[in-house]
Amino acid sequence: MIRSSVSRPSARRILTRSAAAAGLVLVAGAAVMAQPVFEGSASLVEGLRACRALPGSSERLACYDDKVGVLLGAVDAGDVRLVDREQVRKTRRQLFGLSMPEVDILKPDAKDAAEEKDSSDLFETTIANGRQVGPATWRFTTVEGAVWEINNPPRKIAPINAGDKVVFKKAALGYYFIRINGQIGVKGRRVS
Repeated sequence: MIRSSVSRPSARRILTRSAAAAGLVLVAGAAVMAQPVFEGSASLVEGLRACRALPGSSERLACYDDKVGVLLGAVDAGDVRLVDREQVRKTRRQLFGLSMPEVDILKPDAKDAAEEKDSSDLFETTIANGRQVGPATWRFTTVEGAVWEINNPPRKIAPINAGDKVVFKKAALGYYFIRINGQIGVKGRRVS
């Protein structure tokens, strides 16, 4: 029997990336502007915008009826999903800390930037649970479901408990500075 020396990623890592990718696909599928009109190359939204330019009200109404019918048909068929701003914000929060390709629909626009305290480099949330998993390793889960790990924390760090406030600041190489309840910042990373 010949065994391959190629290492395989752990099942947990595959499931985590698959789940993140599935969430991303759902959000990416919601990008109405990216979905083509089924009879041509213009997008569904561009088709609706073109209707506004028509001078006659009966022509405009017929155009709107046609384009809305195509859009609703695509929604009913599952080819297009519409999401609101809050759903996009929630998805951004759930994906924070994962290394993923940039997707336009997940980028905050000017209104989001003005309303949210979060940015791509700074994130504040609450801990759902935490535990020490080794002599020098802590793991905790945020309310969004993200699992984070801190290795070799200073001895002065207090135990991590549910309800603790946590702030993440982007560091280098996929790591973040993690500050729990205003304590000294420690380096950690998202593990799932």
